Amino acid sequence: MTKETSGKRKRVVILGATGSIGESALKVARDIPERMEIVGLAANSNAEKLAAAANETRAQSVCLVDETKIDALKRKLEYKPRVFTGEEGLREIACLTDAEMVLIAIVGTAGLRPALSAIEAGKDLAVASKEILVMAGEIVMREARDNDVNVLPVDSEHNAIFQCLEGKRSTFKATLDVSDVRRIILTASGGPFRETPRK
Repeated sequence: MTKETSGKRKRVVILGATGSIGESALKVARDIPERMEIVGLAANSNAEKLAAAANETRAQSVCLVDETKIDALKRKLEYKPRVFTGEEGLREIACLTDAEMVLIAIVGTAGLRPALSAIEAGKDLAVASKEILVMAGEIVMREARDNDVNVLPVDSEHNAIFQCLEGKRSTFKATLDVSDVRRIILTASGGPFRETPRK
């Protein structure tokens, strides 16, 4: 299911552009401009940070979910991108014609609907919000298969597993089928249950 993209820049929409994952993605885009172009940015309510990121990247489209702050966003923008608002705007920006990939870096489950919209529009997903996979992983993966799109894990633990499985598959093509993996064990090294007693 790998799409041919060698030799050109990947056009990306970042949903959750003002959070830590979104900011990291923007840094990556700055570091490899020959390989990555930001075409859309979305944030929940931080109009100032969204405008700053948009002014830097010159993304063609931006979305601010909190419609009460849209005037503040427009005042801070130094150019005239297409502006979306609200939950519907989040789904629309996830389907931009120019985009090839959508990074879902929205906290919690709010990224599910835009993720499904992006898949339906044929966009590859980079998923940093594991909640959508915990809540609806079977649906997301089925839709991805049906629409021939890739779902790439960005969250550290999920990405490590993905890389291990991909590495095994490419190293031992003739002998390993991922279906041979019976079980994967993740240790609880951190997160909300780190200090929870076993009982």
